[in-house]
Amino acid sequence: MHRRDAIRNVAILLGTAISASTLSALESCTGSAPKNYDLQKPETKAFLAEVAETIIPRTSTPGAKDAKVEEFIITMMNDCYKKEDQQVLLDGLSKIDAASNKEFKKGFIDITPEQRTKLLTTIEEERVNYNKRKDKKEGDPTHYFQYLKELTLLGYFTSEPGATKALRYVPVPTKFEGCIPYTKGDKAWAV
Repeated sequence: MHRRDAIRNVAILLGTAISASTLSALESCTGSAPKNYDLQKPETKAFLAEVAETIIPRTSTPGAKDAKVEEFIITMMNDCYKKEDQQVLLDGLSKIDAASNKEFKKGFIDITPEQRTKLLTTIEEERVNYNKRKDKKEGDPTHYFQYLKELTLLGYFTSEPGATKALRYVPVPTKFEGCIPYTKGDKAWAV
C-alpha cells in the first residue's frame, strides 16, 4: 500500500477528508522542506498546543496536548510543507489571536475554553465558506484552519494515546470479521 492510500484510508476511518494540498504534502514528505524556525518558538508551540487541545480536548480520553500534537504539527510543517504553506499556517495563528483580541479583548491563550471553542467554531464556518466560494481558483492557498484541523486529527489519531485510548485498539489483529455488532457509543477501530 502506498503512503497516499494509507493516509486516505485513515481519513475515511476518522470520518473526514484530507485536502489535496495536505495529501500532496504528506506524499512528498522527504524531510528536505525549508525549515521555518518561527514554528519552533516556544510561544508558537504553546499556541499550537492550545488550538489543538480546543479541537480535541481531554475528556474521558486523552486530549491533543496529551498526544503532543503540537510537536507533530511542527514536524510535519517543517518536513513536508512548502515555505508558502508554512507561512499560511503562521499567519493563521496570528489571525486567530487577532480575532480573539477583537471579540474577547484578550489573546487566545488567555480566554476560557468555552470562548476558544466559540472562536474556533466561527473560524471553522469561515473555512467552510472559503472552500465553497464561487470565485475559487486552482492554486488558491489552502485556508489556514484546514491545516490546523487536519494535522491535529492526523497527529492525534496516529499517536499512541489517540490510537489506544480514543479508538479500539487490537495490537495483534486476528481473523477478519466482516459483520460485528455495533452498539451506539462504541469507539471506532484503530488500524
